[in-house]
Amino acid sequence: MDATVWLTIAAVVALGLAIAAGVLLVRVFAARRLLLDAGIPLRDKALFWVAVIYTVSPVDLIPDPVYLDDIGVLLLALRSLHAAASAVRPGAAAVAAEPAVAKKAGTA
Repeated sequence: MDATVWLTIAAVVALGLAIAAGVLLVRVFAARRLLLDAGIPLRDKALFWVAVIYTVSPVDLIPDPVYLDDIGVLLLALRSLHAAASAVRPGAAAVAAEPAVAKKAGTA
């Protein structure tokens, strides 16, 4: 294989990692709403912040230029936060829907 093939492979891998990082960044910003929810346990909120600090810190469990361990830790923390939110959300969604129904009934 010549240099152009390796350069093309490297560009495709870099593009894939950039897309994955962008999606992960969007998920992290979307998770900010969940961190303000009082019903989510503090353990899950703390796990999220520890994962963010680990991702930003220069210390790695697996020294690699691709940041696979950082992405994995952050994805696990996001999954834990979303699982905690979905466990809490059904009750919160019913309470949040009641004032909207009452408001519509009052205006009619």
